[in-house]
Amino acid sequence: MITIDYEKIMKKISDTTFQYNEGKVKKVIGLTIEVEGVSASVGEVCLIYNTQGKEIHCEVVGFKSDDIILMPLGELVGIAPGCRVVATGIPLSVNCSYDLLGKIIDGLGRPLDKSSIPQGEMYPLDTNPPDPLKRRRIKEILPTGVRAIDGFLTCGEGQRVGIFAGSGVGKSTLLGMIAREAQADINVIALIGERGREVLDFIEKDLGEEGMKRSIVVCATSDQPALVRLKGAFTATAIAEYFRDQGKKVILMMDSVTRFAMAQREVGLAVGEPPATKGYTPSVFAMLPKLMERSGMSEKGSITAFYTVLVDGDDFNEPIADAVRGILDGHIVLSRALAAQNHFPAIDVLSSISRLMSEIAEEEHKKSASLARDLLATYKNSEDLINIGAYVSGSNKKIDMAIFHNEKINLFLKQQVKEKSAFEDSIDNLKKMFK
Repeated sequence: MITIDYEKIMKKISDTTFQYNEGKVKKVIGLTIEVEGVSASVGEVCLIYNTQGKEIHCEVVGFKSDDIILMPLGELVGIAPGCRVVATGIPLSVNCSYDLLGKIIDGLGRPLDKSSIPQGEMYPLDTNPPDPLKRRRIKEILPTGVRAIDGFLTCGEGQRVGIFAGSGVGKSTLLGMIAREAQADINVIALIGERGREVLDFIEKDLGEEGMKRSIVVCATSDQPALVRLKGAFTATAIAEYFRDQGKKVILMMDSVTRFAMAQREVGLAVGEPPATKGYTPSVFAMLPKLMERSGMSEKGSITAFYTVLVDGDDFNEPIADAVRGILDGHIVLSRALAAQNHFPAIDVLSSISRLMSEIAEEEHKKSASLARDLLATYKNSEDLINIGAYVSGSNKKIDMAIFHNEKINLFLKQQVKEKSAFEDSIDNLKKMFK
């Protein structure tokens, strides 16, 4: 028979000092909060109780001697020296379930209409991309419903594509067309750093009721703290990963990667990183592949991703555009010159490319698209001569052919915002153009 010495156990309990992982605010510098007395790791969530007793969620972003540096996932208002800080011991996660469909949530996964979402599966915001050796190869075409893309820049299921454009050239409208017409099960749309008034415009005008039914919109507007804008991109990616793990065909759209990079630059500069290329910190260029490699194919489902890049001053070789182009599987360039000619969508097919089209499109389709590109390039090179009447018909057979087909090709490339175009019809029309 075992005898238990309760007095000895109780004495041991009473002599034990329980340590709570708590500390207090030491000082606030710019966007950062310095805290003493707390032990936490980078990426961990901490709670600050401000002078009104309100909880403010923060994330550990760095260290300074024995102190930790936090950045708020909310406002700094009400935080003062001595405010209580509690480490939670867990990283940020988002509640994922089918109840999210049709919802608009903030950068941390909370519904903007203050409604409640039943508890689903918690997915961490920071995870590793799928194992490269376990990714399925891209073999299936993903019809987007946009003739210029389907015909000349055919996308594969699981492909990652960049949409590069200056401001006001039609990126959001093009995303809305793809969201409505693309043959996918679920859309996850991240609006990162958007102007507040543009959010409802995009949802009602560009996405529409039809697109919203199978979409989840993650919204982190430009007035939100840098960390919330940053986490908005990871929240959308985590939600897309959840549905991919359910075996779904997911489209992830992010508008825009440039503002995501700007948010990371703010965070980097706040914690003391040195500015590198055009003021962007080294962590920005480390963060981009970490975010974008998470989309694509997995063993179960797929995430086909469209990332918009807002190019500074229409410079398509600026640092973020250059870095993104090297990561993704293709790029779609929107031209301000075409937009000025009322050519919508303003896709410059000569400057755009899909790196997977040669592997997934059929031979006749590729030949027709290649011939059309060749004729567009020929017409563009000879356009000045043609416009001033210096070119004499019959002087060059290729130029004659380019002049004959130019209007037909441009009519094919133009498409009204609400105009539907089935993939098979688009490819048949492209093939018939040269018969």
